[in-house]
Amino acid sequence: MHLDLWLAFIAAAMVLLAIPGPTILTVISYSASHGKRATLPLIAGVALGDSTALFLSLVGLGALLAASALWFNVVKGAGGLYLLYLGFKMLRAGTSGQAAVTPPAPESMLRLFLNTYAVTALNPKGIVFFIAFLPQFLNPTAPAAPQLWVLGTTFVVLAAINATLYATFASAARRMLESPRAQRRFNLLGGSLICAAGAWALLAKRQPQ
Repeated sequence: MHLDLWLAFIAAAMVLLAIPGPTILTVISYSASHGKRATLPLIAGVALGDSTALFLSLVGLGALLAASALWFNVVKGAGGLYLLYLGFKMLRAGTSGQAAVTPPAPESMLRLFLNTYAVTALNPKGIVFFIAFLPQFLNPTAPAAPQLWVLGTTFVVLAAINATLYATFASAARRMLESPRAQRRFNLLGGSLICAAGAWALLAKRQPQ
């Protein structure tokens, strides 16, 4: 794949990962409750969970995109619409002041790992999001499957780094996120960015068939 597409993907993924979702809120809650000893199982749970979700999405997506250029454009367009849907949903949460809820933290490090893994891997919205997000950075003139695995691996690495940073600064981050005003701002910012990504996907020039 082209270097510029890969770098654009890294930039977009870093922005999206920085927006606290269910996984990051879980990491913050558990880190604040258990301290530094929770960092390793949390990172492992996030990395393995994202790997599982990516595997489930890439296995089907790679085969579909390899079938024809028509399906590439269909998936890309559908992905753009889905990103717009997610963006408007976040904007609505930001304007309504809807707050996120974090689960209570378990005592066992193994259970903490399993809970974090489950939150990350078993969220069907995450799998659908990968299917919508990754094709926006593919070069349609090159085989799709290798590009998808490169992007997927890159995303898992970035997600693990992001979880590490949030776990390290969990106390300060949690105090910030517990503020309703801060949560509204995160939702408004995240919704705007995701809407922009969806609009870019829909308006991007299609490659000739």
